[in-house]
Amino acid sequence: MSPSPFFDAIIIGAGAAGLFCAAQAGQRGLKVLLIDHADKVAEKIRISGGGRANFTNRDLDVRAPHKHFVGQNPQFCRSALSKYTPQDFIALVEKHGIAYHEKHKGQLFADRSAEDIINMLLAECADGKVERWQPCTVGRIDGLDGDATGARYQLETSRGTVHARSLVIATGGLSIPKIGATDFGYRIAKQFELPLVERRPGLVPMTFDGAGWEPYAQLAGLALPVEISTGTKKERMAFLEDLLFTHRGLSGPAVLQISSYWQPGTPLSINLAPTENLSEALQEAKSRSKKLIANELAGKVPSRLADAWVQQSADWQRPVNEASDKALAQLAERFARWELVPTGTEGYKKAEVTLGGVDTKALSQQTMEAKAQPGLFFIGEVVDITGWLGGYNFQWAWASAHTCAQALPQD
Repeated sequence: MSPSPFFDAIIIGAGAAGLFCAAQAGQRGLKVLLIDHADKVAEKIRISGGGRANFTNRDLDVRAPHKHFVGQNPQFCRSALSKYTPQDFIALVEKHGIAYHEKHKGQLFADRSAEDIINMLLAECADGKVERWQPCTVGRIDGLDGDATGARYQLETSRGTVHARSLVIATGGLSIPKIGATDFGYRIAKQFELPLVERRPGLVPMTFDGAGWEPYAQLAGLALPVEISTGTKKERMAFLEDLLFTHRGLSGPAVLQISSYWQPGTPLSINLAPTENLSEALQEAKSRSKKLIANELAGKVPSRLADAWVQQSADWQRPVNEASDKALAQLAERFARWELVPTGTEGYKKAEVTLGGVDTKALSQQTMEAKAQPGLFFIGEVVDITGWLGGYNFQWAWASAHTCAQALPQD
């Protein structure tokens, strides 16, 4: 009977972090096996950015990761992000001749298709002579003391038993189960007694149940720029982004961003006209116009929103010149500070990422290796580091993968 195959590193998970880590390690000369249970690689890349992959963000400040990343210790990602920057990944994209553009706020997208980024990663893996098993399921994983070959891990897979000096977990989080997301990485962390931070959906639409939402459900499909915030004083977080009304609640970049900071049971505060002084505009209109208040509002915000909003009070359903100063002031105040408490979120089926994960206290920020379990590494979304919407999570995938790949030991 021939001995089981031996690899310098086995990487589980062929998403953004896993592919990039495999390519980088292979190009260092390591013998690498990349395993994934799905038929296709990198489904999250494929569907991201409307199919064009928002692959990084050039505005990322590596000196202050807490500005763009969430977790119990956002500073953990500083080392990796400093060693592999957005400019480094952009250089790789340019080397492969992939055309790209900046949409806004530093967000970079492939001009043609997310497939270009996936094909680039596969080409990089090929350059590193990475062996890839797909689809392949992993059953039992055993830690070894290290035999004559230096193997520390034995894996029972649907394609047979394999051994490796290092094991890298790049299996992502719980978000979007229909494209293959599972809790595999968390189970491995538990098996080797690594602490986990509680998981919950991140970058996710909010829901509002009950009769109180009915007046707004009719606005489904309406989008507008808002300022949205949650928390108080030092803990307050705010974003100036587009809001989208849905049948079940609110979505759009504004809500996805704030969802990573929102705590269940707490209110959101939304300024529906952040670039307007509605109080001044309504008072000025009162002195010259006989139009209905809704018609005056429609010059400042979408008319569907104006029509729905004035239904809340009989004092607002009249010509602006007949309205009291108090009624106009209340209307302007309500527009600038719409407070509402979400009943929940759309959950992992619609969440772009998973908040929480493997506790960074258990990992080395210089290598991504588990401090108490030699040869075991965790990278990407499975770790308790979550970026903002806009390419930050992919940059964390590239950076954590690069840090890990450079640290993987050879003979």
